[in-house]
Amino acid sequence: MKRILLGLALALTLAGCGGMKIEDFKGKTPELKIEEYFLGTTRAWGIFEDRLGNLRREFAVDIEGAWVGDEFVLDERFLYTDGERERRVWRLKRTGPDAWEGRTEDAIGAAQGRAAGNAFNFGYYLNLKVGDGRWKVRFDDWMFLQSDGVLINRAYVYRWGIQIGSVTIVFKRQP
Repeated sequence: MKRILLGLALALTLAGCGGMKIEDFKGKTPELKIEEYFLGTTRAWGIFEDRLGNLRREFAVDIEGAWVGDEFVLDERFLYTDGERERRVWRLKRTGPDAWEGRTEDAIGAAQGRAAGNAFNFGYYLNLKVGDGRWKVRFDDWMFLQSDGVLINRAYVYRWGIQIGSVTIVFKRQP
């Protein structure tokens, strides 16, 4: 029994050691500056997959980005394929040369973001609407700028520390 418990503890410890770090992308190009990429109008398309890889939702989102004083405001308007609409307005403030703090109405506390090279990592807790209720979930958002101006976003969604799904979004700036 001791061997089984020791093996399980070792497996859990090793499982938590991996993962991307924003520093891994330092120097990669093209450089992603979210305040430049999202300034103006951006269109995006996305999907949500559950933890088993089953497609659960599809959506499009129109985003308007603008400076309002010292805040960079992202006004997101979602349209899901089932007809549901949702709006989320992020207010971002720079907290360092490559660091941001963000707030939105359904977030729990402040989101923390960091940029390096072609990547941006944004972590936050959200009261996510699920059916008729709300779930407290954690998002680990990773954005990667590609050479053709397409921005790919992969977000991992957790509830009670367990990954419950992922969101994939592709952004394209609009003229």
